[in-house]
Amino acid sequence: MRVLTILLTLLLGVSPFIMPKKSKAAPTHLVITTTKGQIEIKLLPKLAPKHVARISELAGSGFYDDVIFHRVIPGFMAQTGDPTGTGSGGSGTNLDAEFTDYEYREGTVGMARAMNPDSADSQFFICFDGCGHLTGQYTVWGQVSRGMDVVNKINEGQPPAEPDAITSTSLK
Repeated sequence: MRVLTILLTLLLGVSPFIMPKKSKAAPTHLVITTTKGQIEIKLLPKLAPKHVARISELAGSGFYDDVIFHRVIPGFMAQTGDPTGTGSGGSGTNLDAEFTDYEYREGTVGMARAMNPDSADSQFFICFDGCGHLTGQYTVWGQVSRGMDVVNKINEGQPPAEPDAITSTSLK
């Protein structure tokens, strides 16, 4: 066995007993802590790899901390992600659309955008229900896996008189 170890070390330049470090697994969920409670979103990188990467980058940098839900329409969706709270701000980086046939339903998370399909930036929305007409027209990047009851408690309005906010985000 010792001879084999020496030969492998000479041929490969590494000992067979030193295992390479395992790379850290990519996060699978975004956890959003809000003034109403916690929402957990399953990330869907197979559907929208660029959007999941960007949302993860923004969340990891604290970009979403203290950002309000500025547009909350009952029976439709709750929108956030604009640091100005007006609905017209963002991070300054537009993303190319990654449209799919993933059916918008309760808890689906999609990117908000302007008329240009490639104008999504940092704003996103979480569907209450009644979002099926958005399928194929807005990029889906996540699905609420826990905390839909929290989403349903977010104060309504455009903007709400007393808006709820994201207090922190984390990836797991």
